[in-house]
Amino acid sequence: MSIKKEFGRQIKKLRTANGYTQEKLSEMIDISQRALSSIELGKNFATAETLDKILAAFNITPEELFATNYLKDPDELLKMINKNITEIGNNSEKLEIIYNLTKSLNKK
Repeated sequence: MSIKKEFGRQIKKLRTANGYTQEKLSEMIDISQRALSSIELGKNFATAETLDKILAAFNITPEELFATNYLKDPDELLKMINKNITEIGNNSEKLEIIYNLTKSLNKK
């Protein structure tokens, strides 16, 4: 898979995980919805300026944005998950999303 397609898939994954529509994210990063769609489809790549805005919109590092196929130690992942949940605080909407996600992952 090309870097543009892999990157586009990652942006879409982050966008949907954060509950953003294309319209909302495109406003946040100051590009048109059409430009965002082209990025997500792997037709175009983001500029350096847009990359900075994407990192800020998702509050992630470049490593997190571009590391699409990596594994971390389970203890490290658990610490990171707990840190994220702590940072979310009492945001009931986000906590409900986490609850539903973990519930669906726990189904047998």
